[in-house]
Amino acid sequence: MLEPNGPLSPEIYWRRRALAIGVIIVALAIVIWLVTMVARGGDSAGADKAAASTTTSAESSASEPSSTSSSASATPSGSVTPSATASAADQPAAQPCSDQSLALKVTVGQPTYRVGDQPAFGTVITNISSASCSRDLGAGPQFLVYTLDGQRRLWASNDCNQDAPAEMKTLKAGEQLSYKGTWFGTTSQPQCAGDRLQVPAGAYMVVAQLGAVRSAAEPFNLAS
Repeated sequence: MLEPNGPLSPEIYWRRRALAIGVIIVALAIVIWLVTMVARGGDSAGADKAAASTTTSAESSASEPSSTSSSASATPSGSVTPSATASAADQPAAQPCSDQSLALKVTVGQPTYRVGDQPAFGTVITNISSASCSRDLGAGPQFLVYTLDGQRRLWASNDCNQDAPAEMKTLKAGEQLSYKGTWFGTTSQPQCAGDRLQVPAGAYMVVAQLGAVRSAAEPFNLAS
């Protein structure tokens, strides 16, 4: 390098060279610092985004139990609860009702009907045992009409209605079930065989029967 007034001395030359190198080093340091700051700024933004994503995910996760709780509360209150299921499972199944565990009582709608009327009968089944029991009552109890002396059976409600579907009923101890029936005033035979004839005026009685269980007879009259 040449100075305007002549060549530089070696001392000045090296001093200026050292200064230039120092300036270059400082400039490089500034550039490295700027690059580092920019890189840190980008990482910070990425970290902020990651933090925001983590926060959003955490908020979403926190909201999920609330949604599940809402769904559970929407379950119809009428659903069986586990405690009710356990209680029902603990209860023993009802035993079949034996004939000895049942009692029948028969009633007549009125003491006297006219020939051609349709006498109305009723019966009450009572579980007279000390425990619940079940019985097929699909066909219901029979109503049977006899002459007053009981020697001749004239009609039975199941003679022409023997195909009733099974229907199991459970009766608690002391529980009662009521049934009604109507008689058309004509005779009948098992399997609905033979002719059905009009029963004449006279004194008759009706009995209710379920299996081998029979009620006491109840008298009534047909008037001409």
